[in-house]
This record gives sequence, C-alpha cells and structure tokens, in this order.
Amino acid sequence: MTKLISNEDLRLLSASAQQADRRRNNLNVHDSVDANVQRLFIATQPDTYIRPHRHSESHKWEFFMVIQGSMSLLLFSDDGTVTDRIEMSASDIRAVEIPPNTWHSYTCNEADTVALEIKEGSYSPTPERDLAEWSPMENTSGSASFLEWMKLAKPGDQLN
Repeated sequence: MTKLISNEDLRLLSASAQQADRRRNNLNVHDSVDANVQRLFIATQPDTYIRPHRHSESHKWEFFMVIQGSMSLLLFSDDGTVTDRIEMSASDIRAVEIPPNTWHSYTCNEADTVALEIKEGSYSPTPERDLAEWSPMENTSGSASFLEWMKLAKPGDQLN
C-alpha cells in the first residue's frame, strides 16, 4: 500500500507535540515495531529533552533528516565530552547518518521542528546501558539545566 504523508499530517503532528508532556511526538511510517527498518517523523518543541543515548548493536545506525525547523545534533565521547555539534536545518545540513555505538542527543532550536528518523532493526526500548550515565533522566530536577547546557555546548565541553 502506498503511504502518503502530507504537510497537514506534519502540521497535526507538530500540534500534538505542543500538547505532549514530553514536548515531542512521532508519526510512524513502518507498520509495526517488528519491522526490519523503523521509519518515523518526529515533531519536537524547543523545551523537549532527549537524554543522550547510543544504539550499541552493530547494525543500529541512525539516519536523521530535518524536514522543517532546526536542531543541534550533539555527539559525545564515553565520558560525556562533546565531540561534535552539527547544526541542522531545512536550509543547510539536512541529514546525518549516525554510526552504531555513538553517544548522541539533539536540541530543538525552533518550534514545530520535524525530522525523519530511519534506523535498521525492530523497535526495542533503549536499554539502561545505552542511556548515558553522565546525563540526567527525563523529568528529573537536573534535566532542564542539562538541556540548557546542551543548547550552548561546543566540542570539548563537558558538564562538570
């Protein structure tokens, strides 16, 4: 079956992200969590916090493409030092492929930013070992300040 994703679908997705507790929402294109390739649109708002994480399985690369808005993709070393900051937008660097076992997160820089994420393998929740121990869990007292730090962090920075 042919699947169509319209601008109206993305507008509604962004509107739902505005109302969501986590300030983000996704629209899956794949049919089930068992699909061999996960394909989803993710709408985010500037105050969403995505905890730094990795996909440690050797086949779990992640392709990330900005459709509208802008975001900053941060890559980290094992100790939480920022190794790269990639400014992504619909008008400049649109897409990045993140290799397996790479610590990463991103900050949303504009309201109603939408990205397309594609990754190999069926969905499984991120195991604890793949959530950065040097970063706070979502919805904890430190997550808002960590998000603000990430918005300004540059290569070489590490939160002390």
